[in-house]
Amino acid sequence: MSETSKPHHFAELGKAVLDIEIKALEHVKSRLDGSFNAACEKMLACQGRIVVLGMGKSGHIGGKVAATLASTGTPAFFVHPGEASHGDLGMITEQDVVLAFSNSGETDEILMLLPVIKRRGVPLVALTGRPGSTLAQAADVHVYVGVEKEACPLGLAPTASTTAALAMGDALAVALLEARGFTAEDFALSHPAGALGRRLLLHVEQIMHGGEAVPKVRPDDSLKTALLEMSRKRLGMTTIVDESDHLLGIFTDGDLRRTLEKNVDLAGTKISEVMTKGGKTTRAKLLAAEAMRTMEQYAIGQLVVVDDENRVVGALNMHDLLKAGVV
Repeated sequence: MSETSKPHHFAELGKAVLDIEIKALEHVKSRLDGSFNAACEKMLACQGRIVVLGMGKSGHIGGKVAATLASTGTPAFFVHPGEASHGDLGMITEQDVVLAFSNSGETDEILMLLPVIKRRGVPLVALTGRPGSTLAQAADVHVYVGVEKEACPLGLAPTASTTAALAMGDALAVALLEARGFTAEDFALSHPAGALGRRLLLHVEQIMHGGEAVPKVRPDDSLKTALLEMSRKRLGMTTIVDESDHLLGIFTDGDLRRTLEKNVDLAGTKISEVMTKGGKTTRAKLLAAEAMRTMEQYAIGQLVVVDDENRVVGALNMHDLLKAGVV
């Protein structure tokens, strides 16, 4: 049988790779020591930015770690070591901290930068797989990310080693996030254009229907009048309010279906007789994501927006949340 026609057990091969990488992470975790604390302290005290260096696959890892740091409250950016020696080194200032990734700890492009980094007095945190390497010895803080073997059967392609470096970078970023008291809203400020930003920054008042668009009827109005109001405002519900707009109840499409099953007189039945008293409400200043959680918790499709005195100021439904990208 030729190699091309030989059956492969891809799932087994994939599991073997994952087993090796899981063991690599366990190995790195078991050797985590005070150097991790020292690295976090250096980075937390940084008055400038974290400048991340790395070549090849370590460079790809470094770029991702820089992005993670920047989005979680630690200003950071990635500098290609090869470009740094041709002018980009000017991007590093005395207020910065350099975070260098190199599995071997002997990456020429990074080692060439050490004299300038040292001369400027810039703190250097190195993540390598060799504590005795040149980079590790030159660093102010060395964090070990060595693995026993790569997942590549040839032992050539960086696999387990890059996984370990990436995981350690995430550990640093999250530890700093916690130390800074970084919040979900802070995170959203770094992602205003994405779905996450919409979920975390959009407030109810920005998407609710207000003013004349809010369906309202009085308790003595007939069920028929309420249905006409629901049809005009097209929110799948109407509020029932007193003369001062205080919320008395709500009547939804679901209530309508249940009411029609009882064969009630649409014109002769008061809405107060069939409404749901009170109803679930929210506030205009709350995050839209909180309103969504309320809808999900109670399996409802509409919410009434009230003020501090329980006066109706708006209304919204699940479609509004979908349209706004909150869901």
